[in-house]
Parts: sequence; structure tokens; C-alpha cells
Amino acid sequence: MLDMRRIRENPEEVRGGLERRGADPSLLAAVMEADERRREILREAEGLRRQLNSVSKEIARRKREGVDTTGEQNEMRQVGDRIALLERSLREVETGLREALLRVPNLPHASTPDGRSSADNRVVREWGMIRQFSFSPRTHLELGERLGLFDFPRGAKISGAGFPIYIGPGARLERALIQFMLDLHTQEHGYIEVSPPFVVNTAAMTGTGQLPRMAEDMYRVATDDLWLIPTAEVPVTNLYREEIIEGPLPIKLTAYTPCFRREAGAAGRETRGLIRVHQFDKVELVKFVEPGRSYEELETLTADAEDVLRRLELPYRVVALCAGDISFAAAKCYDLELWSPGQRGWLEVSSCSNFEDFQARRANIRYRRADGKPEFVHTLNGSGVALARLVVAILENGQQEDGSVVLPEVLAPYLGGVRRLAPPS
Repeated sequence: MLDMRRIRENPEEVRGGLERRGADPSLLAAVMEADERRREILREAEGLRRQLNSVSKEIARRKREGVDTTGEQNEMRQVGDRIALLERSLREVETGLREALLRVPNLPHASTPDGRSSADNRVVREWGMIRQFSFSPRTHLELGERLGLFDFPRGAKISGAGFPIYIGPGARLERALIQFMLDLHTQEHGYIEVSPPFVVNTAAMTGTGQLPRMAEDMYRVATDDLWLIPTAEVPVTNLYREEIIEGPLPIKLTAYTPCFRREAGAAGRETRGLIRVHQFDKVELVKFVEPGRSYEELETLTADAEDVLRRLELPYRVVALCAGDISFAAAKCYDLELWSPGQRGWLEVSSCSNFEDFQARRANIRYRRADGKPEFVHTLNGSGVALARLVVAILENGQQEDGSVVLPEVLAPYLGGVRRLAPPS
């Protein structure tokens, strides 16, 4: 949520930031209109209270002198009724103002590239060599079928399209990757592991910015007003909702969770296999940091996610998203993309974002400064990393002409020494 004072004092700056994103200008207009109405009500109510206090003192004085004050008392009763009406109106306007603010996206940071769509994103760096095959590379679907790693038809029978089943060595590979990433982030990168709930309430979804804007993309349990989490970012960030963090910053947390996304309106995109699914596993990284250090912390967060891909020896690139392509809550974002030989393209496996104080204001997360004053923290998060597309890249980049797959060496301890997946003979 944007700071209302910032909107009020620097409307052109805010308007310019929203224009960079391509946001609907009526969103800001609705906020400013509601804020002006709120201030008008406050001014009138404050003036009437001063009048009521002043006249009430005068009535008391005149009554002591034996003067009839019936008329003045009736007039002040009407003033009191008007104040009560204004207070009710104020509550309604403040509710409307908050709802309007919740629909306004974050402002892009000055270092976020200009642009309207993914076509305007900038490649920051690349790592690894794209493999040249002496044979026609297979897709992960073809490889998985020959190796017996997935069962998409039974997943669809049980839950519908987009809910894959990993079986046998596929399930073991998934579990090995989760454990490898958690070990790396906790033992070498200094994160504390958290195992959060997989369902959250509406307040939690609102705090991190999924609601109200993206409600149609989420799975909801309406009876209990709970939501299946789209990412561990939601429960982990909300650990400190409505709190003042008293300990030292940064706080670095990591969590494995399944993730659930309806992605309404995604028809026409790649829906076969693991490229675009409704349920997938992910290891998440979340930071709570001091405002003055948040962009430095974004770089280290991104490096921690990159380390996963380097150790798996997978070719990847880092992309700085343009202002028109960053998420609703982000001020700056890097995407990590893996090369997919079967898709002949890049697959995003991580988004590393700095939200500045946008989420903290929505969730009321503050920290205690050195001078004792509370201030909103800056929150960051990134996938460290998402598994479905990671599995795609491992299979497609490690495939051999005979249909087997050579696995990254770093996974051997998690797979009982297994280095190769081979088709049944």
C-alpha cells in the first residue's frame, strides 16, 4: 500500500510512477477523491466540536447566572447530531479510502527499466553454456513418459488438468531437489527454515497484495474464508503482520510449500506437462530488512537463488523486468530463467522482488529503529526456486541420445548415489 502522505504531497510523482506501469489513472483519482472527502468531513467535524465546546461552556456560565439557555441547548443538540452523522460518514469514507488504496499498485523503483510488456525486459547477465545436441532433443513430456516419472492422465482424473502426479524416480527427484535447496539456503546462505500452513486467511492474502486484485487466480475455501497459498511468500511474510520487530534485521526465512494457482484466463498458453500447472512445489526466500539496505539485500537474495541453478549446472539468465511487467506489489524485480532445449526457449523459475514498504504498510509490519521509533520494514522475496520448471530443465538439459538423463552431481547424496535415470530395458 502506498503512503497516503506521499500521494497527498507528491501527486505528480505518484502519477508518473503509475504511468510507467501503465496503471489505470482512475485508481489514483479514486484515492485522491476519497482522501479529499475524508479531510472535508474531518474539517467540518473539528469545527463543530470547537463550536460545541465553546458554546457548552457559555451555556454553563449563563445557567449559573439564571439565564434561560433552552434555545442554545437545542441548537447544540442539533450540532451533536450533525457530529454523530459526520462520524458515521467518516467511517464509511475511510473504509472506501482503504479499499481504493488496496487497488493501487506499487511504484516502480528508478532503476526498474521503462517498458510496457515482457518484450521490454532487459537481460542483465547469463551463466553457463547452452548445450548443442548431436540429436534432436526430446521434451520433458517425452522423456518423462519413457522414464516413468509422471502420470498426467491420473492426475487429471483425480483433480483436473494442471495437477501432475510424480511417480517412482520422478517423486524421488522432486523430494531430492526440495531437500537440496533447503539445505543450501539454511546451511550456507544463512536462512532460517519455516514450515508454514498451506492455507491462509483473507487478511494474509491482502497483506502481501494478492487480494483484492488477483482473487480470480486463487483457490478459495469459501466456507472458512481461507485461501490455498499461491506461494510461501504469503504465510511467511505474514508471520510478522500487526507486529513491531524488536530484534536485529535482516531476518532471512526460507520455506518449502506446495503452491496453488488457478490462473484464470490462462487458456491458450502452454498447458501440457509441467510448464504451466495449478499445483507445484517451491522453496521460497523471504527477507525483512531496513529500508536503507533493501536494494543491496535484493542483489544478495537474487545471488542466493542463482546459486541453486549454478550448483545444478543449468544454463540460465537474469532478466530485469520493466515497469509494465513487474508484479502488482513489486518496486523492482529480477526473473531467473532456465534454458529449455525441448521448448527452445527460456523458462522462468524465480522472481526476486523488492516490495519496499508496500507490503509492510498493508500488513502493518514495523521494526524498532536504533532511536526507538517504529518504522515500516522493507520486505523482499524470491523463489529459491520453483520446482516444476526446474525439473523440466534438468531433464531436457541432461538428456542423452538413448533417452536416459544424466542428473546434476550435487543431487547424488540426496538420491542414494544415483546419477542417471534410464528407461526400463
